[in-house]
Amino acid sequence: MSLPQLPPGGAPSEPVPFAFLAEADTFRSNVAPPPRQRSSAGQRAGRWLLGLTMVAGLVGSVVLGMPALSTSSAAPTQQSQASQGH
Repeated sequence: MSLPQLPPGGAPSEPVPFAFLAEADTFRSNVAPPPRQRSSAGQRAGRWLLGLTMVAGLVGSVVLGMPALSTSSAAPTQQSQASQGH
């Protein structure tokens, strides 16, 4: 069994799919992206208020959920009549 022969140029004659991806590492553009616009004071205040609202909601849900998660040992446990044999 013999190996396939390459053409005289050394590269395969069929195009390799996505060969441009291999060249992407060496490509450098001379076009600079536009500078980012500064956010306005209103946008910064809106982001800050949104973050504060989310944190307050999480803290509030934990505070309101704590009584439901805690077990109270001071309250007597109720037993059904079937467990007392009646």
